[in-house]
Amino acid sequence: MSIAPKRLSPERSRIAAIEAARDILIQNGPQAVTLKAVAARIGRTHANLLHHFGSAAGLQSALIAHLAGTITQRIGDVAKQARAGEADPRDVVDLTFDAFAQGGGAMASWMILSGNHDALDPVLSAIHRLVDDLAEDEADQATHIREETLRLVLVAMGDALLGPAMAKALGLPRETARGLATDALVAARAAALKGAG
Repeated sequence: MSIAPKRLSPERSRIAAIEAARDILIQNGPQAVTLKAVAARIGRTHANLLHHFGSAAGLQSALIAHLAGTITQRIGDVAKQARAGEADPRDVVDLTFDAFAQGGGAMASWMILSGNHDALDPVLSAIHRLVDDLAEDEADQATHIREETLRLVLVAMGDALLGPAMAKALGLPRETARGLATDALVAARAAALKGAG
């Protein structure tokens, strides 16, 4: 379904394209995120999107940067609440797993396999900012926060790509990886607090 063209500022046009690209990614997978598909979705021309992004890879990079920024902001907010005892650590796990399951993992993998090795730069930068932000109030816990983040991101990425098939092959409930990640997060946090105390 195309949206009728209307005059948009360059910034609003760019945002509309990124939002459409996100929807296409979730509905049809990373290979479907093309300039032509996004242009059709928002009622713009291929040339218009070329002007904003330079290429399909540019659009995909902008999408990944957008996803990484918005997702890590939400995860950071909940992680701070969880560290203060105001939220369940499972909420942090679910947000992280959902981010990768809803297209982020497939998009990053596809771009890397397509030869765009810089594709993860926005994700890695966003995660680095998130970890720095989380560690700001707990400088003595910075290493533990980095280790927790590494484990959680790698498990979430693996689950996004292989989770359903692995759980089925092993005869385990689909949610097992999330439960294991939550247990590891809680145990690592308890160990870090014990070591600091």
